Amino acid sequence: MVNETLPEEQVDVPQNGAPKKSRRRPNDVTRLHGHRIVTGPELRATFAEPPGPENHPGWFSRRLLHGIVLVLLVGVIVAGVVGAWAVMNGVIRFPSAVASKAPTTLCPTTVFDYTPNNKVKVNVYNAAGKAGLAKSVADQLKARGYNVAGVDNTTTSYTGSAVVVSGSGGQAAAFNIQRNIAGTDYFQDQRTDASVDLILAPAFSALVPPELVDNTPGKLSCPREDQRIADNSKLPVLPKPTP
Repeated sequence: MVNETLPEEQVDVPQNGAPKKSRRRPNDVTRLHGHRIVTGPELRATFAEPPGPENHPGWFSRRLLHGIVLVLLVGVIVAGVVGAWAVMNGVIRFPSAVASKAPTTLCPTTVFDYTPNNKVKVNVYNAAGKAGLAKSVADQLKARGYNVAGVDNTTTSYTGSAVVVSGSGGQAAAFNIQRNIAGTDYFQDQRTDASVDLILAPAFSALVPPELVDNTPGKLSCPREDQRIADNSKLPVLPKPTP
């Protein structure tokens, strides 16, 4: 309680000497015998505990987020420890680095001298679908001194200028033929002699003029290998002339 002293009531004294009593004040329920009464709401407001953090907006969501982060962090640490143990004990093995293999080629890499025309034995086949082409080319080769052994028609899926086929013993002669026909593609087969098959394909146009033939040393030409783009398939099947 708070002590408060109220001023004494003033009594008016009339002039005739008879005291006149002043009007009585209405009762104040907040005061008792001159003292102020502290009410219940005031007491609760005075001694109420401050609000805890759980009453703060967003408190639960922050606690939940902290819990999730803690669980994830513990999981990462445990996974790292288990992974390190597995690697150290050989449970998990990483593949060792392997040097990439150089691309292989089936085209011979030998450098050949230009073989004289009269030492080359050649068979001429027409796969271009043009009537009389094989005989026409064979006659031109004979005029240049070649030994033409056979002339015939055949078929091939090759679409370039011409295909030159020989065994390993006829590669020098095949090199000579390639120098006389531009854009040819060389294939090797299993024959044991030095003969060469010349298969004229749809893109064939003409022999290189004799005065323009390059007779310097060089390698056989296999342009199909440069046109193959990262596939694992075998090289095209060798075209087979009709016997």
